Amino acid sequence: MSLNSLAEQYVKLVLAIGLHHPHYVDAYYGPSDWQPTIKEPLEAIQQQVTELVDSLKNTTPNESETLRHTFLLKQSESILTFINVISGKAPKFDDESLALYDAISPNKTETEFDNVLLELENLVPGDDSLSKRMVAFNAQFEIPKNKLDDVFKAAVARSREITKQFIPLADNENFQLEYVTDQIWSGYNWYKGDNFSLIQMNTDFPIYISRAVDLAAHEGYPGHHVFNSLMEKHLVNEKGWMEYCVYPLFSPMSLLAEGSANYGIEVVFPKPERMVFEKEVLFVLAGLDVSQAERYYEVQALMQKLSYADNMVAKRLLDGEISEQHAVELLVKYTLVSKARATQRLGFIKANRAYVLNYNLGQDIVKAYIEKHANMQDKTSVWQVFADLLANPRPASLLVKQI
Repeated sequence: MSLNSLAEQYVKLVLAIGLHHPHYVDAYYGPSDWQPTIKEPLEAIQQQVTELVDSLKNTTPNESETLRHTFLLKQSESILTFINVISGKAPKFDDESLALYDAISPNKTETEFDNVLLELENLVPGDDSLSKRMVAFNAQFEIPKNKLDDVFKAAVARSREITKQFIPLADNENFQLEYVTDQIWSGYNWYKGDNFSLIQMNTDFPIYISRAVDLAAHEGYPGHHVFNSLMEKHLVNEKGWMEYCVYPLFSPMSLLAEGSANYGIEVVFPKPERMVFEKEVLFVLAGLDVSQAERYYEVQALMQKLSYADNMVAKRLLDGEISEQHAVELLVKYTLVSKARATQRLGFIKANRAYVLNYNLGQDIVKAYIEKHANMQDKTSVWQVFADLLANPRPASLLVKQI
């Protein structure tokens, strides 16, 4: 059976699972008549996916489609694990992450994070707990809500301008920006097809000045919006590889999607350029005191060393080692946020489970891949390798082998 036929089966099965989980299908811009008309039982879908996986394993692709075959097989295999997850038979955290995202998070310990907290103690002194001090410190850099739109649009415009210097984008590419509340995430890109995205920003909690560039690049340029646009252009429209017209959220695709979106922040805004842009443009638009910027950047750099705390907490919670209350306490301590924000993060972990590793581990894997294959002293080379990765997705295990 041809890969095109198997790809069509795969798309229809992903859409069928979407009727059992409201967030599984993150994006779809394929034929409307491929959408399911009835909700099939999970057992029936599971059998069809098993047959699809067997067919893929018995298919020998030609040389030009080897990568395509590898990724389609990984994506298809992940469906079987996701069926177990939503059927109440979720595996342990590491087994789930390997099956769904093709990667296992490093096993970080509290001791490692405690060493970072000691460094932050010296930067943000005071009598309250470090978490409370950090919340108070960051409050100096909160973007006022009445200035949020101006700041974010400026960050998007600049990241878009830089991205278009290195990645040709369609003339009709565009996005709509919305501000929302009552969500478990801080920002989201809903790709609608034909080079258009709906980008939503959650304003439940304060948005600090550093998040403007982070979210503009991650959700927009060169992050999710560009990633999806390039896949649609190169893989769906030019090659007719229809498996890429659907994006199942809980699948190997997400490690690359989130990892490239996070690393893309560094690609579009190398640290020195980012600091200049933020101090000269974004701080001014937000009406913030730029005299504290250097200390803020120093604190932010240390905070990056705590990024795997989410994974540690998620693993211990989902493996039944700690209670939800203990999870919130650990998130407060090691991500240095308020109890309310930690509770929001707990909601994300409970809803998305092992997905949390796609942000930090995904970023580290993409970073290592780019540094291996690009001349890091040549900005054009970095962008070329980055753009090629977006246009030709690889599962994590293959990326690691090529590092």
